[in-house]
Amino acid sequence: MLSKVKYILLLSLFISTSAFTRPHLNRLGIGFTNQLVNEIPAISFKLQRSPVVAIGGILGYSNSDIGGGYGAGLKIHRIIFDEPFLNFYGSMLGALIKQQVSKTESYSGFQFDFSFGSEFTFRGIESLGFSIEFGLSVNKLKDLVIETAGNNFITAGVHFYL
Repeated sequence: MLSKVKYILLLSLFISTSAFTRPHLNRLGIGFTNQLVNEIPAISFKLQRSPVVAIGGILGYSNSDIGGGYGAGLKIHRIIFDEPFLNFYGSMLGALIKQQVSKTESYSGFQFDFSFGSEFTFRGIESLGFSIEFGLSVNKLKDLVIETAGNNFITAGVHFYL
């Protein structure tokens, strides 16, 4: 009798963990982010091919004479903790950036972000993912800068999952 109870408890443990599978698994998320240090709004994509790892990208461009430029980068997310409508992850971003300071002067460089974050959805609209992130940014436009970063869901990004 006791072995049957252990078997049922073990089986229920496996069934309950499968309930925490991500609603975005194998779906492409397209949205926006303002994480680039040159302050150019960017289009963002995110694809989660496994229950633990997601790959994303950022692409932003502006042809403005002052404040314009571009940013393009790749981002890797590693899920640390997962719940039905929320996950906590670590991520790394590597991007090439450029900022137009005046008509004749511009700075080019890079941005590396190491952060932790959370993506959450709401019941009934699981196709919309909102992210918040915090961490460390190492970037160079004119000078090398190391700074803390904190991005709310408007800055970190919103994705619509197809």
